[in-house]
Amino acid sequence: MSDPADQSRRQWHFDWRLMLFAGLFLPLLLGLGVWQLERAQEKKAQLAQWQQEADSLGWVEQQASGLEAGKPVTVSGRYGEASWLLDNRTRDGAPGYEVLTLFYPERGRPVVVNRGWLQAPRRRDELPEISRPEGEVSLRGRLSEFPEPPVLKDASGFEKEWPRRTQSLSHQQAQEIRDDVVGLVVRLSGPEQPGAYRADWAPDMMGPQTHYGYALQWFSLAAALVILTVVASYRKTGANDDNDNG
Repeated sequence: MSDPADQSRRQWHFDWRLMLFAGLFLPLLLGLGVWQLERAQEKKAQLAQWQQEADSLGWVEQQASGLEAGKPVTVSGRYGEASWLLDNRTRDGAPGYEVLTLFYPERGRPVVVNRGWLQAPRRRDELPEISRPEGEVSLRGRLSEFPEPPVLKDASGFEKEWPRRTQSLSHQQAQEIRDDVVGLVVRLSGPEQPGAYRADWAPDMMGPQTHYGYALQWFSLAAALVILTVVASYRKTGANDDNDNG
C-alpha cells in the first residue's frame, strides 16, 4: 500500500482576493435576477390591464387612455380602399408582401391595419389581388410601430392606383392619405380576424416569459459563481507542498 502521507488531498484555503471577487459580484447577480422577476410581475399586470381596456373600452376611449406599441386593442369600422404592399417579406422561403390597409373606425381617428403576409405572384411586374370585407367589421390586434427601418427610406409610392408597392411605410406616408391617422399600426391578432391574410408573426414586445428567462440566466450565473468559488478554494495538497500560499 502507498503511504497516506504521499497521497494528495484537498483542503480549504482562504483567498481574500477570491472572496472579494465573489462578494462583489454575487449580490449583483442576485439583484439582477430579482429585478427581472419584478419586471415580469409588472408586465403581467400591465398586459392584464391592457387586455381589460381593449375588451371594455371603445376605440375613442382607448385612444384617450394612451396608445403604446405592444398594447392589445379592439376597433370596429370598415376597411378603406388605400392599401400598401410592404415588399421583400418572405415566409418559408417564398417571396411576398405584408398587406397594410387604412381602416376607418365608427368613431375616432383612422388607423393603418397590418393584415398579414400574402405570397407574391411569379412575375415581378404583377401585384397580388387584394380584397377586403364589405361593411362594418370588428378587429382585434396589437399596436406596433410603422414599418420604417431607420436606414432605409422608401422612394416609391408614386402610383395612383391601389394597392401600392412600397419598401417601407412611415406615418408621414399614411398622413398623405389621411392627415389624422394615428401614429401606430394595428397588427391583426390572427388569421381568423376579418380581412386577415397570414397573420402569424411573433409578438414584438417583451412579455413576462422573457423576463423570467433573463431571471433564470442571472440566478444560474450566481449559482455558477458560488460553485466555482468553493471549488477554487479547495486546493490539492500533499507531502511535497512547501506551503499553503502558492
